[in-house]
Amino acid sequence: MSLNYIWSGFFLVGFAAALAQWLVLGDTEIFKRIIEGTFDSARLGVMDIALPLAGVMTLWLGIMNIGEKAGMVNLLARVISPFFSRIFPEVPKNHPATGHMVMNFSANLLGLDNAATPFGLKAMESLQTLNPNKDEPSNAQIMFLVLHTSGLTLIPVAIMAQRAILGAHDPSDIFIPCMIATYVATMAGIIGVAIRQRINLFNGVVVGWLGGITAFIGATVWYFTQYLARSEIEQVSKVVSNLVLMIVIAAFIIAALWKKVNVYEAFIEGAKGGIQTSITIIPYLVGMLVAISVIRNAGVLGFVISGMDWLVTQLGWNADFVPSLPTALMKPLSSSASKALMIDAMKTYGPDSFIGRLTCVFQGSADTTFYIVALYFGSVGIRKTRYAISCGLIADFAGVVAAVLVSYAFFH
Repeated sequence: MSLNYIWSGFFLVGFAAALAQWLVLGDTEIFKRIIEGTFDSARLGVMDIALPLAGVMTLWLGIMNIGEKAGMVNLLARVISPFFSRIFPEVPKNHPATGHMVMNFSANLLGLDNAATPFGLKAMESLQTLNPNKDEPSNAQIMFLVLHTSGLTLIPVAIMAQRAILGAHDPSDIFIPCMIATYVATMAGIIGVAIRQRINLFNGVVVGWLGGITAFIGATVWYFTQYLARSEIEQVSKVVSNLVLMIVIAAFIIAALWKKVNVYEAFIEGAKGGIQTSITIIPYLVGMLVAISVIRNAGVLGFVISGMDWLVTQLGWNADFVPSLPTALMKPLSSSASKALMIDAMKTYGPDSFIGRLTCVFQGSADTTFYIVALYFGSVGIRKTRYAISCGLIADFAGVVAAVLVSYAFFH
């Protein structure tokens, strides 16, 4: 029911904000902008997201099927099962869903969004086979979705590339702040869901794995800062990210050939589901994107930013971060819109300004909660969200707070 109220609220709040601007500010173009925005968003959902996703889904579901027939996905599941069996207690050990989730998290970690989405949709589909109530998400599906929306990314390749395009002196200087912010968001997401599901995070295995992940991230930060010049970080990040993905593809094919699997037929068999999945999610995508468009074009974010600026000033805090908040507020709603706001901020204030850098850290601190809920739950027909959105937003908020604090420490 929460998604029902949220979706309806976007339209009603947007209408109220537009009405106020018309009656009080005399903006006669406001309703025209909103309606045109709904048409643009509907087209975006189908032509720019669902259809391109069909091609990506076709490719990666085919690759995934090769990996499953080669036993590589099950191997990943066995390796990670001691940890996942604690935070996903409803998922049987060595279940294929574990391998699918590992592939999704790995692609996200490397900043490879195009690969992460097909893996994530496959993981949600696998988890749905274990779900006794098909209309609402299981505990495991909520934990997976919140971890995904927290957006743990080791290498923010796309953000660094955009900074380079806009002429930043050191495009990779947001690398460490992004990593810290997204790590905080991920830990907040895990803790929030664990409290709701009464999962013991102080279990020795969980502590060991989380400690290992923390140590790995810390070691990566140390290596990049001690042994690489800033000009080298972006180049190394690109090479490592794509190299790892190519190694995965090659390993799947080699293992399948070793087991005498007909690789091409396995690819075609898995790829057939790509188009159907993309068609299934179109109504959910269009519905959410149009609602988000109403909020954006109605100027609701402008009202929120003005209110935040007044509040921060009244509290006597430093308000230098306030102009960057549109990116933070838009990120849970629309990745493309938040990216546009990030680029606009860098163009307006400069890519090396405090605001320009902070918006980049916001963009890298978490993923797009409402879009992911619509996409992932919609792909398997889930209509009720339970506490998935609230926990996802907790992770987003933690990432925003961490982004502000770490940016003040690094750039202010």
